Amino acid sequence: MFSFTDLNGLRVDLSFTRGEFTVEPKHVLVFLKYDNKWLCTIHKRRGVEVPGGKQEPGETLEEAAIREVFEETGVHIKNLKWFAEYAVHDEVLFCKTVFTAQFAGQEDIEFDLETSGMTWLTDDEFANHPNLSFHMKDEGMQKMLEELKHDDQW
Repeated sequence: MFSFTDLNGLRVDLSFTRGEFTVEPKHVLVFLKYDNKWLCTIHKRRGVEVPGGKQEPGETLEEAAIREVFEETGVHIKNLKWFAEYAVHDEVLFCKTVFTAQFAGQEDIEFDLETSGMTWLTDDEFANHPNLSFHMKDEGMQKMLEELKHDDQW
């Protein structure tokens, strides 16, 4: 397990072993790289980040990941694969499941109140974009990117 303090001052535990946390994940995050670029959404408050969000009632984490990616970017995904989980020690402990996915297509969509669009970022832009959200800049993101380098699909 890898533990760090995020940029909001909260302790975060990151694990690449499934089911290591006592709290059940209710949030998702999805890494997708296509044509050597990372899929990101543009959150109106937080900035540029990897797509993800909350699981809705009656929905599996996989269904939540597919829905969130589409709602935030218009991108259809395939070959969703469990990658990691992390627990954020906020007032109420919460856990996110991190998936990887592959590109299956894209539609033009109307973006909701939370996001203002999507973008594809090169590795350099992904690391250095001037409007990255706070969690894109923390030690956990760097650790996940290091681990992704060992994954065959990247």
